[in-house]
Amino acid sequence: MEFGIVGLGRMGGNMARRLARQGTQIALFNRSFDVTKSLAEETGHHACDSLQAMIDALATPRIVWLMLPAGDATEATLHALGPMLAPGDLVVDGGNSFYKDVQRRTAWLAERQIEFSDVGVSGGVWGLENGYCLMFGASEGAATRLKPYMEKLAPAPDRGWLHCGMVGSGHFVKMVHNGIEYGMMQALAEGFALMKNKPGFDLNLGDIAELWRHGSVVQSWLLDLSADFLAQDQTLESILPYVGDSGEGRWTALEAIELGVPAPVMSLSLMMRFASQGKSDYASKMLAKMRQGFGGHAVKEG
Repeated sequence: MEFGIVGLGRMGGNMARRLARQGTQIALFNRSFDVTKSLAEETGHHACDSLQAMIDALATPRIVWLMLPAGDATEATLHALGPMLAPGDLVVDGGNSFYKDVQRRTAWLAERQIEFSDVGVSGGVWGLENGYCLMFGASEGAATRLKPYMEKLAPAPDRGWLHCGMVGSGHFVKMVHNGIEYGMMQALAEGFALMKNKPGFDLNLGDIAELWRHGSVVQSWLLDLSADFLAQDQTLESILPYVGDSGEGRWTALEAIELGVPAPVMSLSLMMRFASQGKSDYASKMLAKMRQGFGGHAVKEG
């Protein structure tokens, strides 16, 4: 047993389950040992109650795969792991880290002769059944070591995973992937909002979404998901109009600016998420007051 996963949330836990279904035994560690123990009992994997216990349980050279939130959690865990690891060990960052952070961490670990790989993971909660789309950056040697695990985690051994290039390239590609995702989601949402607000036609949005799933150029997994929930509820009255953003869309927009490459759809879809969070409310109040000032138009007061 050379492979361990640190972080057993929705993605990490299901990746461990998928490896178990493929007959691969691994070591597990989560901040909550109850989570670790429960998943180990379910899968037959080896439960570890500390990072050191995981390191001790793995044969060298080890592969330690982190499935942690980007930022402080990943950074702190890497610094805790550093002194425990041995030259030749391989650390994998499977969270949605910024690719420039990956490059910095690679240099820091290289000083200790520890390899680093960044893996962008797409597939969400459906990855357990359908497999994950894996885009990773690594040296050729690290890519060879990771290949057997990629083949098991992906939808099939020969598809759904790609060694994109040098370390950092995996998370760069995943960043762009998520920017595209923002744009696709925004376009679908705007289209269905237009149809919902069209008077007179009494359009059945569930039926339209289902129709477009078959033979249409806009068919997609996002449309499949939309068809599922619209078939149950077209009004969405119980849902607040708030859309979060976890960082990748911001990084994509900033990268477009830095490279001087126009990316208006991805950038505007990010701005619409900010608007949904109430961050355009003050600007809208300003607009209402300016309109009142020059034209005498009424202002609605709450």
